[in-house]
Amino acid sequence: MNADIDVLVLRVFTGPDGRYGNPLGVLRDGHSVPDQASRQAVARRLGFSETVFVDDPEHGRVDIYSPGARLPFAGHPLVGTAWLLGLEAFDLPVGSVTARHEPEFTWITARPEWAPPRTLRQYSSPDEIDALTVPEPGEWIYAWAWQHEAAGRIRARAFPGRGDGIDEDEATGAAALLLTHRLGRALEITQGRGSQILTRPGADGVIEIGGRVRMEAPSER
Repeated sequence: MNADIDVLVLRVFTGPDGRYGNPLGVLRDGHSVPDQASRQAVARRLGFSETVFVDDPEHGRVDIYSPGARLPFAGHPLVGTAWLLGLEAFDLPVGSVTARHEPEFTWITARPEWAPPRTLRQYSSPDEIDALTVPEPGEWIYAWAWQHEAAGRIRARAFPGRGDGIDEDEATGAAALLLTHRLGRALEITQGRGSQILTRPGADGVIEIGGRVRMEAPSER
């Protein structure tokens, strides 16, 4: 594997002003890093919460890695990659994911059972969420509180607890998916420093996850 690889860096789930969002690394030529061990090493070196290797854009086949593991599903990588490539579907190990595009938002469909376990911990106010400090490595915690319950607005922060250098995840589609499933309603989540995630329950247990995506910069890493 070459030391330098071409990586596109996106910010997924940005706020209304285009700031914040969770950084995502995308290798459009996934075949440039052909095996799982090398891909895991690249994801660890890049240090994003997730990195996507695009293997077959025509059929929506992608391979997703955190710095420490290969992931069968993850929300923000799929929203970002759908936006980047204009994809309408993904073929994943967990099943088929559809995508749709609006002028401002990109949406994917997903099922809550695809998301890995998360501890959804409710607090009484957004101020309590803002005051939280990063816990010791351990369980994966999604801390949340109502900003405006009637309107479905939530304040959240995410602490992966993995000990892999990602102390706090700026925006996490899988955790938003689980919270939407638990509450059974559409949500507008402000996470991290100011990222925004939208969710909508659909038919047959499917949930839509949507957000804005911005290109950061192409780079060699």
